[in-house]
Amino acid sequence: MDMLVSIWWVWLATALGLAVLEVLLPGFIFLGFAIGAVIMTGIIALFPTAMTAPVAIAVFTGLSLVSWIVLRVMFRKQSSGARRVMHDIND
Repeated sequence: MDMLVSIWWVWLATALGLAVLEVLLPGFIFLGFAIGAVIMTGIIALFPTAMTAPVAIAVFTGLSLVSWIVLRVMFRKQSSGARRVMHDIND
């Protein structure tokens, strides 16, 4: 049996750690990696013997990149509600 099957919990622990890091340092950077790790756990559960460690890392990297890009596109559309003041109020 492949080593990745027996350490699926490492991917979940990594995802949880990255999610906590995202809460402490917001910016939607670590959240993409956390989503990639969670999806990677699902892939390992579905295809337990089909992946070696280099393939798993490559898939995790690709999934993280795609989820990070999707998060950037989704949250770019939201406005912070801040307005820019172009003149001094004392003038």
